[in-house]
Amino acid sequence: MDGELIFARAGFGARAVGYLDGWDLQRRLHERRCRGEIPDSCLLLEHQPVYTAGKRTSPLDRPVGDPGAPVIDVDRGGKITWHGPGQLVGYPIVALGEPIDVIAYVRALEQALIGTCAAFGVAATRVDGRSGVWVTDRPGRPDRKIGAIGIRVSRGVTMHGFALNCDCDLAWFDRIVPCGISDAAVSTLSAEAGRAIGVQAVLDVAERHLADALGARSWRRVDGTGGLLPPAEVAHRPAGPPPIPTAVS
Repeated sequence: MDGELIFARAGFGARAVGYLDGWDLQRRLHERRCRGEIPDSCLLLEHQPVYTAGKRTSPLDRPVGDPGAPVIDVDRGGKITWHGPGQLVGYPIVALGEPIDVIAYVRALEQALIGTCAAFGVAATRVDGRSGVWVTDRPGRPDRKIGAIGIRVSRGVTMHGFALNCDCDLAWFDRIVPCGISDAAVSTLSAEAGRAIGVQAVLDVAERHLADALGARSWRRVDGTGGLLPPAEVAHRPAGPPPIPTAVS
């Protein structure tokens, strides 16, 4: 991208966004971006507790019994993960340039998360053969995943995105096989930095690194959807199932 990027802060803390509401919002923004009615944007939010299962989720990765939160099958790549309080979730709705390079886009998101972690003194990195962002610098301990990425590209425009664990309760991950990886662990920015780092402390830093990694010429932030949707659409949550994806990665 080489134009403007708008960060829409959609809801945090007591105003955390329900997953289905956030998914509806993504789809509406995606449609408007495909029609060229809005510039590139990125939803930033916290979700109410939820498990989301991507297209490659194995039945063995899913929780057994009642996990204490809904389990929702979604149209992104990847496997199962958890979203909820203490985790910064970002959904970039951006038009990729031609030729579309999905791998390069994922690498850009990873780089943004790596830069954000570095700003708080945490040396995160990539791990060959595994998506997301990891901490691997302590001998004798397993690799720890601190940031997850799962995306969809349809009509050349991205959906879904990333989740960065800031100070969330890791017990939620004990009920699943996170991202289908059984030989590694999950961690948070707070645990790795040795001090409390909440979502609100991370927001400004994450925006700067995302804008840089995505190549935005300029960027700004708005509260809520701030003009990205017509007032009537902001007030109305459409019913019905999500559309069938035309292109998935």
